[in-house]
Amino acid sequence: MKRLALLAATAALVLPATLPAQTAATAPAPAAADAPTFSAAAVRAHVEFLAEDLLKGRDTGSEGHEIAARYVASQFDGLGLKPAGDNGSWLQRIGFQKTERARTPGTLTVTGPAGSKSFTHAGDVLIGMNAAEPKLDVSAPLVFVGYGLENARLGLNDYAGLDVKGKIVVTLRGYPKGLPSEEGAHLSATKGKIAEAHGAIGMLSIGTLQSMKARPWNRMVQFADEPDFTWVSPEGVPFDAAPGIRVGASLDDAAAQAVFAGAPTSIAAIRKQADKAGGKPKGFALKSTAQIQVESVSERVTSPNVVAILPGSDPKLKDEYVVLSAHLDHIGISPAKPGDKPDTDRINNGALDNGAGIATMLEVARAMAQSPNKPRRSIVFLASTGEEKGLLGADYYARHPTVPGKQIVGNVDLDMPLLLYPFTDVIAFGADHSTLGPIVAKAVAPMGIKLAADPMPQETIFVRSDHYMFVKQGVPAVFLATGYANGGEKAWGEFLSGAYHHPGDDMTQKIDWDAGARFAEANYRIARVMTDSDTPPQWYKADFFGDLFAPEAAKAPKQ
Repeated sequence: MKRLALLAATAALVLPATLPAQTAATAPAPAAADAPTFSAAAVRAHVEFLAEDLLKGRDTGSEGHEIAARYVASQFDGLGLKPAGDNGSWLQRIGFQKTERARTPGTLTVTGPAGSKSFTHAGDVLIGMNAAEPKLDVSAPLVFVGYGLENARLGLNDYAGLDVKGKIVVTLRGYPKGLPSEEGAHLSATKGKIAEAHGAIGMLSIGTLQSMKARPWNRMVQFADEPDFTWVSPEGVPFDAAPGIRVGASLDDAAAQAVFAGAPTSIAAIRKQADKAGGKPKGFALKSTAQIQVESVSERVTSPNVVAILPGSDPKLKDEYVVLSAHLDHIGISPAKPGDKPDTDRINNGALDNGAGIATMLEVARAMAQSPNKPRRSIVFLASTGEEKGLLGADYYARHPTVPGKQIVGNVDLDMPLLLYPFTDVIAFGADHSTLGPIVAKAVAPMGIKLAADPMPQETIFVRSDHYMFVKQGVPAVFLATGYANGGEKAWGEFLSGAYHHPGDDMTQKIDWDAGARFAEANYRIARVMTDSDTPPQWYKADFFGDLFAPEAAKAPKQ
């Protein structure tokens, strides 16, 4: 939901050898006179092309996305960057497995003390598909496992004393109140792996009072029939984080009541306990079983990342890489609704999400390439695919980088800069975990821009954009967004409830292109500190994510 931009190079950051070494957090930001000029018209021109109706929303695997990829590659080529895709090309071609539902809707049947009740997909249940089993029919006893989390550091052990081998676990959505939001969001995303490790074969998810308020059931049902995507390895194996979990579903209230029929604790009491600070409902075996049946059809499609490199100028640092990423894909064309007129606009152009992020990255690449003082470290410019399908293109690149993975030292992600108002502050999601926090704050301060705290921790943005795929490979990363000050909160609220993932995200919006140029300068300043400081970005000592994903990496004391 946010984006970063970077601007042209500056001599002020290329330090004489006689000066004392500087860390990335203490190195000075570029002076105003050193920052290149960014053209609002140039940003607009890129977005105009990428948001054109002829590209039909740049869906992953579509012709429109392929055209957009060639456009980005041609821009990189014209700047004199080096191709960093497959076999000396600009494109890193990724195979995807696309799985869709068969004609017969899936069902979940619960059998317990109250008898048997069946629920149909997109009614009171949302049933997941399993491409490895296109005709899926699984029955097993049910066990409630609380939130279904385990982490000794955070005092979580929801499987203690429970036998779930060969069974289907029932979990609450989310994580306990009071748990740090980013750590909680990360653990929530690992529930399948935790369940698999304990021998479970399936997982059912039930809402808490908090999660149902944040994401009502009717909103979840809107996406019930979207296809599933996963990337396919170079060896032809589809990626599955927890292949032992054969079945999965989310349950609305009627289905949840059936699951908990005859249970020692009602679902209402469990939700009440979970709604308290620190509430961790204990698990227990349920008196019901579930049968899940669903049929699916899978096919293979391809879609490329576009990758370029600007080589670093410092002989000692050029083999270290800063990655600037922005997703090129969007969500394509919405299906027709009953009552739509023939001329109803159904193309999701994705002007801000994420044409604006790609435009920002291209202008940063231009400024960096044309600077008389090239960055000391090398920069990888990554226009990723499949972000809207689950951060897939970035995940694939982070696991299959076209440069040595251990030499990637930092990432900034440019995703959906909200260029609808004259912003005066920025949010750096992930800033609390590494020296990228003070890097951002000091880099943008000369522009009169402040670094603000995350104003929406409940949305767990840190784990919901492409930069997080690099975090999981041990790379310090942030996702920069325009902030809530000076009209930002209203603009964000109106966009997310209106044009976001809707045909309204097009060039008819009142986009503030001057804000785009200003955002680019802010990001350029950040990138120059990352590329030019003697010390690369570092995780903080005792940070949860740094210790988890980069336990051997050098750490910095938290400022």
